[in-house]
Amino acid sequence: MSNFFGKGIFPGPGASKEHAVAESAFDMIVIGAGPGGYVCAIRAAQLGLKVACIDKESRFGGTCLRIGCIPSKALLDASEKLYVAKNHFAEMGITVDNPRVDLKTMMARKDKVVDILTSGVSALMKKNKIEKVVGTARFAGVGKVAVDGPDGKRELTAKHIVIATGSAPAELPFMKFDGKRIISSDQAIALEAVPGNMVVIGGGAIGLELGSVWSRLGSKVTVLEMLPTLVAGSDEEMGRNLEKVLKKQGVAIYTQAKVTGTKEENGKLSVTFEWEGKQMAEPAEVVLVAVGRRTYTDGLGLETVGVNLDNRKRIEVDAHYRTSVAGVYAIGDVIAGPMLAHKAEDEGIACAELIAGKAGHVNYNIIPAVVYTAPELAWVGKTEEQLKTEGIPYASGKFNFRVNGRALAMDETDGFAKVLAHAQTDRILGIHILGAQASSMISEGAAVMEFAGSAEDLARTCHAHPTLPEAVKEAALAALKRPINS
Repeated sequence: MSNFFGKGIFPGPGASKEHAVAESAFDMIVIGAGPGGYVCAIRAAQLGLKVACIDKESRFGGTCLRIGCIPSKALLDASEKLYVAKNHFAEMGITVDNPRVDLKTMMARKDKVVDILTSGVSALMKKNKIEKVVGTARFAGVGKVAVDGPDGKRELTAKHIVIATGSAPAELPFMKFDGKRIISSDQAIALEAVPGNMVVIGGGAIGLELGSVWSRLGSKVTVLEMLPTLVAGSDEEMGRNLEKVLKKQGVAIYTQAKVTGTKEENGKLSVTFEWEGKQMAEPAEVVLVAVGRRTYTDGLGLETVGVNLDNRKRIEVDAHYRTSVAGVYAIGDVIAGPMLAHKAEDEGIACAELIAGKAGHVNYNIIPAVVYTAPELAWVGKTEEQLKTEGIPYASGKFNFRVNGRALAMDETDGFAKVLAHAQTDRILGIHILGAQASSMISEGAAVMEFAGSAEDLARTCHAHPTLPEAVKEAALAALKRPINS
């Protein structure tokens, strides 16, 4: 996900010589250097195209690398280690005296990880002979992009222009971000102190992940979710079980909670909401609004060239990522589909290949999703609710981590794996995992499904022992009604 350009001011016909626009011609221009944009640029360069990649930030990598996926995972990993040290080391026979938070050092480590990866993207630009252009971008006409950057103003031309500008945090109309007490995920990865209490509005991946971070670091965290279960789009059984685990860890969670606003008394802030017919108020030093993201095309000048948007302000594209304007394409968060970095990456590769006359393709039925809490929740394919709604006959098999040898040895026994297979053909329709390292294990499920594998195929694949993925194999056996270890 990325958030890359703003409004530029460009010289008119009477501009003075020092403000003249430098012109450069390319085969492809990519606007946005997030996971979709920079990957698209690299693949196009590999295929022999002359490419420029534009981003308003000098550190390429987009929201994902700079202020999203990567920094949040650095904090999740560090805070989880602190939680384990405090709550589980003793039973493992490890004595640690008073483990505590050094937030400044933790944040510095997070920033170092970001610096390494963003520097790596810049190195990839150089390696692949892609022109890195820093500045705000705006369409100056068909095939033309005007850039206003630290080195002046330029006009770039290309036969193909790819929009990969990503998304930004969505605001609540009655609760605008102030960057201090009402914050988005952008600020939640960089707080200078652990808040005494934090209210998280939204029980999706971003809210639960960052809420988990600050809960482990010592904040009293309350999550308010409007829907009946956490993580909209996930299998409901998995969402309910994740809620139980997080509550056990000390996170307060209210589902079917309707947030109505904030109130302030004696300088102290509270979030007001309706829950089970009662009017409630929860104190909050910090309110994290995590109700989703919006496509980010602000200031791009789409109206200049006539790019069509849908009713959710996403750019409309066809199966080859072509917009309503010839030579203009769009990928990633600015088009329909899940706002996921890996979805944007695959679209970037496919778009570049299609432009170069190759056969690019993305299988939208097999895009994994992950919530990086502890335990993690990951899934690919259909949920039980979707299968029921679509009238697809299916068999379900589950296996609990509490009877998995490696999970017991690791003291990571929360959660289970679930395999959903077609009742007649046995083809796997969905795999869902709530457990440690679910984000890594789900790749096996995606690979099996990509090759139209069955529960039988998965069950007969030899898995190393003892490992966590054995739980997925056992779930496949359970779907076949012949479980071995349960």
